[in-house]
Amino acid sequence: MATVDRARDKGRRQADKLFRGLGVELRDARVAAGLSQDHVAQVAGLDQSRVSRTERAERLPARIDELAAHCAALGLRLSLKAYPDGSPVRDAAQLRLIERFREPLAPQFLWRTEVLIGGKGDLRAWDIQLDGPGSIGIDAETRLYDIQALQRRFETKWRDSVVDRLVLLVASSRHNRRVLAEHRDALLSTFPADTPEIMAALRRGRLPGSNGIVIL
Repeated sequence: MATVDRARDKGRRQADKLFRGLGVELRDARVAAGLSQDHVAQVAGLDQSRVSRTERAERLPARIDELAAHCAALGLRLSLKAYPDGSPVRDAAQLRLIERFREPLAPQFLWRTEVLIGGKGDLRAWDIQLDGPGSIGIDAETRLYDIQALQRRFETKWRDSVVDRLVLLVASSRHNRRVLAEHRDALLSTFPADTPEIMAALRRGRLPGSNGIVIL
């Protein structure tokens, strides 16, 4: 619960800061344009009271479409984007997957988690990094979704990191096996090796001969 509470508190602080900043921007834009709150509200299809409360950054369940309309009435475009900012909260299934992977590894490997990849300001990280005879960057997935996006993510992380091998660690489920079977040809260029080859090397304390996918 402590991790969940910290994430909730952090999210609320970020939301308050963003909302206050947006309120100032909207008010400044309206004043600079010489417009009244009533006029902005009419153009945006909002109540004047909501326009006023948004400018003052009063706490309210603001809807994104309403904020976007408020911005559009002032010649602005609302933009939202999520950026990496620390370690994600792991669920029980992912923790079990990581533990299944760790158990048979040879003791020669140094096990590290949440290892940052780039320089200052780059918050991307490997879920696991093994260091020993070479280094291996590993990300753990309990449920596969967008394979192309996943492959691009791995390739850019490999490009910008110093690891020698990549391993995609995937929970064994009917859904994941079906997704991998459907996309195996496309994944071969990045992950040519399969579970037996990768795990045999890791049990012996050796660097796998190539990148691969491990299903556990």
